[in-house]
Amino acid sequence: MFKHSRAALLASLAVIAAAAAPPALAQVRLIVPFAAAGTQDLVARAIQPALGQALGQTIVVENRAGAGGTVGMAVVATSPPDGNTMALVSSSHNTSAWLYPKLPYDAQKSFAPAALIGRTGFALAVANDVPASSAGELIAYAKAHPEGLNYASAGNGSAGHLGMARFLEMAGIPMQHIPYKSTGEAINDVLAGRAQVIMAPTIGIMPFIAGKRLKVIGLTSTIGRSGALAQVPLVSETGLPGFTYDSWYGLLLPAATPRAVVEKINAAAARAIKDPAVVTALDKAGIEPASMSVDAFAAFFAKDYTDMRELVRTSGARVE
Repeated sequence: MFKHSRAALLASLAVIAAAAAPPALAQVRLIVPFAAAGTQDLVARAIQPALGQALGQTIVVENRAGAGGTVGMAVVATSPPDGNTMALVSSSHNTSAWLYPKLPYDAQKSFAPAALIGRTGFALAVANDVPASSAGELIAYAKAHPEGLNYASAGNGSAGHLGMARFLEMAGIPMQHIPYKSTGEAINDVLAGRAQVIMAPTIGIMPFIAGKRLKVIGLTSTIGRSGALAQVPLVSETGLPGFTYDSWYGLLLPAATPRAVVEKINAAAARAIKDPAVVTALDKAGIEPASMSVDAFAAFFAKDYTDMRELVRTSGARVE
């Protein structure tokens, strides 16, 4: 009888222990709303191991490309607000809100800004046969040749298009826009002489500097001003005072995610971007790791949304 009682006791204890044990943590889906091998995909995969370690969960990167990033963002907007689905986005998220007339979500209200990951600057470059070595010289040349210059970009509403639109408006100069499907295609046509000017992320420009196939005449921000670009002046220093332009990367969650979960992910991201491997990977891409509190990032995100409305209006960009 004692043996039966002991067995029953052990069985009861096992049931109690199983009930008290914490549930297995679910995998976290990190949605990249663009195809693999792009900059957002690079950032997501750079932070994936360190962010997973900081959260104590496995993170799986999922590329959900389509319609300028809106397909992937719709997935996040409609996911359970439990912290197990997040998106790695850039400033293009807010741009899309003003480019696409009918989105399946609200670019602001459908998401909870969780964490800033980093920021990146852009380079203003010209073909080697353009007689300009600074932003000021380019502006002077464009004024003297109002129909002589074209600029290339990765497409209508792309970061390079919007950055150039701001540059042209502030400088008061004309230039014809030629949109392409990618930064690579745009650069190739500058090299081929079909366009003469381009503003592109520093990571896209870097390979062409060493071979002296393009002239980088100015940087749009102090962000990423290192390595081969360390001696390149700012556009604001050499012809267009007050001009600045950069992009950012961050994490968004579904709107109703509890504040405690958002704070947890914010803290984990802040730790992850200090990981040496993450710092190295981002630096190679011309991205400067950066963090903010949840409230600061929410304010930053809201202001960027408003700023993008005016920038898209100025550019005349439209996506049918």
